[in-house]
Amino acid sequence: MTRKTVVRAARLLLPAAALIALSVLGSSHAADESAQPSAPPRADSKAAGEYPVPPPPFSKGIFPCTECHNQDMPANKARRKLEAAHDDIQLHHDDMWCLDCHNADNRDTLRSASGEPIRFEESYRLCGQCHGEKYRDWKAGVHGKRSGEWNGQKTYLLCVHCHNPHSPKYKPIPPLPPPVRPENIR
Repeated sequence: MTRKTVVRAARLLLPAAALIALSVLGSSHAADESAQPSAPPRADSKAAGEYPVPPPPFSKGIFPCTECHNQDMPANKARRKLEAAHDDIQLHHDDMWCLDCHNADNRDTLRSASGEPIRFEESYRLCGQCHGEKYRDWKAGVHGKRSGEWNGQKTYLLCVHCHNPHSPKYKPIPPLPPPVRPENIR
């Protein structure tokens, strides 16, 4: 092997070895986790509402919904083309209707499939009912975006920060060129 090959192999193997060491140390430490009450809970052990998220991106100026939706006025549950308010929304989310997700009894909340009210800040629970794999991946940090410390406080983005809930298919974006390999940098 040439020196260049050895250096390249070391660059690839060293981070992998560090990750393995951290996972081994972390798993042996997991049994002792109860002794450290200040340790942050694992992402998959969080209860509803424990994921710190910023407000939904569309909430400024249109929330609370009860500013316009009078609680005394019954909700029109008929599927129809919206013509007065929200006429700018094009619903392309399978065969769903507004009140499949929005709570007709309390407009300031969403609703689960069973009718349980869900706060907009916990909308990931609503999305997770149908998109279980994405929800699991989001909780584990594989899908979506979060910021913060790798082993501490984090801020999670809601599904609606990246996906339009009314037309959630992610719009295609042109790929960027590949990165320049170190040996080609001059």
